[in-house]
Amino acid sequence: MEKREPARDIARKLHGASFEELGALEELYRDDSRKQVQDALARADRRHEKEAAERERVEQMYALQEELGGPGLVIGVDEVGRGAIAGPLTVGAVILPADPKIWGLNDSKQLTPEKREVLAAEIADVAIAIGMAHIPPETIDALGMSACLRRAMAEAIASCGVEPDCVLIDGNPVHVHPKEKTLVKGDARIAAIAAASIVAKVTRDHLMCELAEEYPAYGWDACKGYGSKEHIDAIRKYGLTPYHRASFCSNFVEGTRLF
Repeated sequence: MEKREPARDIARKLHGASFEELGALEELYRDDSRKQVQDALARADRRHEKEAAERERVEQMYALQEELGGPGLVIGVDEVGRGAIAGPLTVGAVILPADPKIWGLNDSKQLTPEKREVLAAEIADVAIAIGMAHIPPETIDALGMSACLRRAMAEAIASCGVEPDCVLIDGNPVHVHPKEKTLVKGDARIAAIAAASIVAKVTRDHLMCELAEEYPAYGWDACKGYGSKEHIDAIRKYGLTPYHRASFCSNFVEGTRLF
């Protein structure tokens, strides 16, 4: 009698299989009646079903992008840091090819920091072009957020270095490009906008961690410049730094004393 493959080896194989490998492995071991194998198959089935649904979600993001932007060069644009009280306003702009698709794309706020890092690296490998723009706090104080948002988006689009056939922007109309189209919650619905959201978030988070080394009292490595209790308490104790948006801090700090 031919010796059967150990059940624990089959379970390990099913657990470590990629999405592309799972179907064939499930078919191969489906008739193995051992409980350990059947339990592993059940887990594999659930994982395969969940991943298939996730891939369908991402496929729809690419399909809607083509529907709205057409088959040419489509730049997705998104911002991060608009509501922060310290650090820059950052805008990312990304052009993605139709293939290979980047599985897992989503609004950056829906992803863990670890997943954002993984996806940002994949976007960097796959993207046709990536543009980035930062608007510093003093400019935000001088010009206001609306003007700075338009400036940052225009700079990020230009830094892609190509003339797009369409520019898809998350949110409401910005009037920053003649080929602009906007979509509310576009960062969760359009592949290139999601990619822009991710690279902008990762880039700005890295910058805020670097600034936290210069001004450690404010906890920017944790709050990324947003108004956490610890951040506001530090402002009240130490005052504002050159990286604070003074116009955003008037409700809870007197004066502009620097650290």
